[in-house]
Amino acid sequence: MTHLVTTERLVVRDWELSDAAAALTVFGDERVSRWLAPAADAVPDEQAMAARLEQWRAEQVREGDDVEQFVGRWALARSEDGVVVGALVLRTMPPHGEDLEIAWQLAPEHWGHSYASEGARALAAWAFRQGASEVFAVIRPGNERGEWIARRLGMEWVGETDKYYDLHLRVYRLRPSDIAPPDPVTTGSLPVITPRPA
Repeated sequence: MTHLVTTERLVVRDWELSDAAAALTVFGDERVSRWLAPAADAVPDEQAMAARLEQWRAEQVREGDDVEQFVGRWALARSEDGVVVGALVLRTMPPHGEDLEIAWQLAPEHWGHSYASEGARALAAWAFRQGASEVFAVIRPGNERGEWIARRLGMEWVGETDKYYDLHLRVYRLRPSDIAPPDPVTTGSLPVITPRPA
């Protein structure tokens, strides 16, 4: 199992097929899947989740690959017990494959513990060390939780666009000098934003 980066509480690591059940708590939950870009339905079962993990493992970037053509998906796990709490993504976005996206998804049972911002901050810093000059988060309008995390990372709102994934999205940009310092760990005391009905 390859660990990409670690933080005070978390490990960003490659997905394993044995993670299918844990991954399903993220991607099988409509409260998460409804905000994904590109648009995706909730994964229906563990078998479908295992197939998706296998696909992601085949696409995974390896050491020495060009960060400008980057595709990487990682599990976000707690260091203390190995529990997978979510997922992180870096990928170049269509239509031109020029803009590097960072994305985070967390199982709802782990919302409100700063895991998304802690993991995404570490992954963005790693991307910058590999030579990326900026990363973008593209967030569906109404996803207040996603926007709150983007701002917490120090990302700058740059507007709305229909350029990516055939969706109308709000765009945030992060450059190396913009990364906000880590917040104090405030487990359990962060606001939990309930998604609005579709």
